[in-house]
Amino acid sequence: MGDSAPSQRTKVKRAAQRAIYDQDHVYTILDEGLVAHVGIVQDGLPVVIPMGYARMGNDLLLHGSISSRLMKAMKAGTDLCVTVTVLDGLVLARSAFHHSMNYRSVVAFGRPQVISDPKEKDAALEALVEHIIPGRSADGVRPNNKSELTSTVIVSLSLDEASAKVRTGPPIDDKEDYELDVWAGEIPLQQTVGKPLDDPKLKSGVSVPEYVAEYTRHRTA
Repeated sequence: MGDSAPSQRTKVKRAAQRAIYDQDHVYTILDEGLVAHVGIVQDGLPVVIPMGYARMGNDLLLHGSISSRLMKAMKAGTDLCVTVTVLDGLVLARSAFHHSMNYRSVVAFGRPQVISDPKEKDAALEALVEHIIPGRSADGVRPNNKSELTSTVIVSLSLDEASAKVRTGPPIDDKEDYELDVWAGEIPLQQTVGKPLDDPKLKSGVSVPEYVAEYTRHRTA
């Protein structure tokens, strides 16, 4: 992926002024998000599944059980549409029609490649853990065993065909509606982190690590 012209599939047509084709912007949104919605067409019907993911360079990593219908479809070479959205706020307009949301989103298209090399699979699984909570893999977590690697399918989806769409700012009302006696504006939203809760079966003497105590989802490019 680069900053070149979008493909027919990634070109934003509705509210095209909100489109961003810059590679770094796409990466930043993906690095902050947590859940991807993965869409395929299976047996003639659309299927969309929420999944955890990670970005490794210019590839998006997805994983699942070998018995999963979605992973079986990916192994068979089906095309995917993957979306990730970070919600930043609610936009309250003076008319019902113009209510909206502020968001940052990415849409990617492509045909995934199966990662079969054991070392590459292990590295991909580590990337998936690190995407969720950076620092976790180096904190004494048990490595994946052979059985776990065998029962897991991991695929990579190139981000060569991806674009972002972003909305920011106040509502955009019709000119005559600005005279209405109704409040309009934005309600900012952000994902907050609560106090970590110990597992009831946590071994005595194990304290909350710094990377957990200071966890945040806000990422920078």
